[in-house]
Amino acid sequence: MTSEIADHWGKGDVYSLIISALNRMSKSLNDLTLEDLAPVDHFHARGLPATVELADRLPIKPGHHILDIGCGLGGPARYMANRFRCKVSGLDITVPFVDAANKLTALLQMEQDVKIEQGDGQRLPYPDACFDGAYTQHVTMNVADRQRFFMEAFRVLKPGAFFALSEHGLGPKGEPHHPVPWSADGSGAYLLAPSETRRLLQRVGFEDIAIEDTGTKYAAGYRNAIEKAEKGALPPLGVHILMGDSALQKTRNTLRNIEEGRTHPIQLICRKPG
Repeated sequence: MTSEIADHWGKGDVYSLIISALNRMSKSLNDLTLEDLAPVDHFHARGLPATVELADRLPIKPGHHILDIGCGLGGPARYMANRFRCKVSGLDITVPFVDAANKLTALLQMEQDVKIEQGDGQRLPYPDACFDGAYTQHVTMNVADRQRFFMEAFRVLKPGAFFALSEHGLGPKGEPHHPVPWSADGSGAYLLAPSETRRLLQRVGFEDIAIEDTGTKYAAGYRNAIEKAEKGALPPLGVHILMGDSALQKTRNTLRNIEEGRTHPIQLICRKPG
């Protein structure tokens, strides 16, 4: 199932897709910036604004070593490293994403601060108690063994370190409509109600669990994306180039699921006891 989920998110030469879009925009690769890549390399709901809002709430200090679980194209990892002057290790199951992430990191000359590798968040390839914090953005919808995922995050964190996540939780009004960005037909999707996510985090040992309902923000973001798509006003560079021909349908369904209470978007921050 892990390989099926990886294939769902990215196939082929993702890096070339991005470079082609940059070329159409006449962007020079010699002076590329984080801002230039932001429309595409924050490949999760609401993109860069969601990353910034999460970062605003994280106690990251210069010199910290942070883990990005399910890092995608590496945009959030590079943002965190640049903003906080910290080191970030990223992990993702999707090989084309990892390849693109490392090439983009090299273009931005950030290889000393951001290291990205292929792997599974349910089996983290890191020693115990080695990170000052960890986060995961819109990854857990595809995690079959949520408790093991949380246990692995807990294991690699230092005492007192934070763990943060954002996701589309399961709403109270029935199964989501498909396709959505994380699943074409419901396969590979493992949504949990926020209350169940809290319960599992507590079982693993996390404490000070704070959950924020982000549904209104995400609904507004999806409406904006749908409006641009219907007007043919989407830019050459954006996450839509990674989602393929079904991008608009997926976005409409994701909005509908929020509006109908079938999904419940949240942002969550907790910590490992000190």
